[in-house]
Amino acid sequence: MKRRATYADIEALPEGVNGEILNGELIVSPRPAPLHAQASSKLMGSLGGPFDDGNGGPGGWRILFEPELHLHGDVVIPDLAGWRRERMPRLPKKACFELPPDWVCEVLSPSTAAVDRAEKMSIYGREGVAHLWFVDPVLQTLEVFRRLEKGTWEVVANHRGAVQVRAEPFDALELDLTRLWEP
Repeated sequence: MKRRATYADIEALPEGVNGEILNGELIVSPRPAPLHAQASSKLMGSLGGPFDDGNGGPGGWRILFEPELHLHGDVVIPDLAGWRRERMPRLPKKACFELPPDWVCEVLSPSTAAVDRAEKMSIYGREGVAHLWFVDPVLQTLEVFRRLEKGTWEVVANHRGAVQVRAEPFDALELDLTRLWEP
């Protein structure tokens, strides 16, 4: 029987890699490549002002970059995550989050896409995350999912290329996907 990974396994990793515990297994991945980092940063910039700060938008959210989620034995680090402020009026005192987010975005990389689409998507569904986005900076796509009963997912929308979109749960404003892609 294989030993379940612990947080000590994450702490023992060398610098320059990310460690997560998914279904008891230590998953190690490299730091994000430039296209991945750009898409994450640009998306944070596009959503943070209007939805987190309320600048030019409705506000009401806490949107964070790479929060460490501790969810029933899993340690998951999404690229971006957001909580409605009524569910999380204050940030936790400790370094991790035990309250599942309302929205998660995973920016897909060749080295992480399979884990994002299988293990992490399943964990997010189990934990009640209401919305999940997959952003692929190579294919220039945004996939939007809504959680259904029992942790299953419904595809709400697929967007590709240099388009303006309204994507749940941030459909109060248009999002210019062109900003996410390398010209």
